Amino acid sequence: MGYDCVSTLTIDGRSFRGTAVLEQKELVFRGDLRLSIPLSLVEEVHVREGDLFLTFGGRRAVLTLGADAAKWAGRISHPPSRAEKLGIKSGMRIALIGLDDPALLDEIESTGASLVGAASKALDLIFFAARTPRDLERLTPLPARLKPSGALWLVRAKGRGAPITEAESMAAGKRVGLVDVKVVSYSDTHSAEKYVIPAAKRRSDPPAAAARRTARATSPASRK
Repeated sequence: MGYDCVSTLTIDGRSFRGTAVLEQKELVFRGDLRLSIPLSLVEEVHVREGDLFLTFGGRRAVLTLGADAAKWAGRISHPPSRAEKLGIKSGMRIALIGLDDPALLDEIESTGASLVGAASKALDLIFFAARTPRDLERLTPLPARLKPSGALWLVRAKGRGAPITEAESMAAGKRVGLVDVKVVSYSDTHSAEKYVIPAAKRRSDPPAAAARRTARATSPASRK
């Protein structure tokens, strides 16, 4: 996520050295003191001269973060929505496979993205629900339906005892030519793992490239 920093934590009149990590639902400090602050308990946050001040549960904590302090404060005060974490944007073409989630449908619609059929091509995003290891065998045709810059989100149950392990998911993605680049919390019970086409294998869409060349050749500037 890019939110980890070697820091000094001051709390209850004492200071400790360690590493602060801002996760999706909590701020964790590991070092001479171990502390976990659920973001839902943060009552106030502000920044002064590179220090992040937090009030939670009647306690005050200060983290030295330097230039990153303002970014952390913004992330805590205005956490990204699930749609933002999943990269859903206006104009995108998105397909859902095996995923029944009315809330996600609402999020897709509210961002101005379009839900299209699962067999469509040139997709920006595919959301694929995998419930058992056998579901992973159905990944084979999906990379060909993505745009070169598109992504496949594999949604699976998380936690101990989940039917599909992270290693199994990553191996399945690799078998179909995709690489894993990100994991987010999809819900309290499920995670979403992002797979993309390796950069070395991406190609510009030929029709689109031809259209750009034609536009440049016929533009007024090109005739001067």
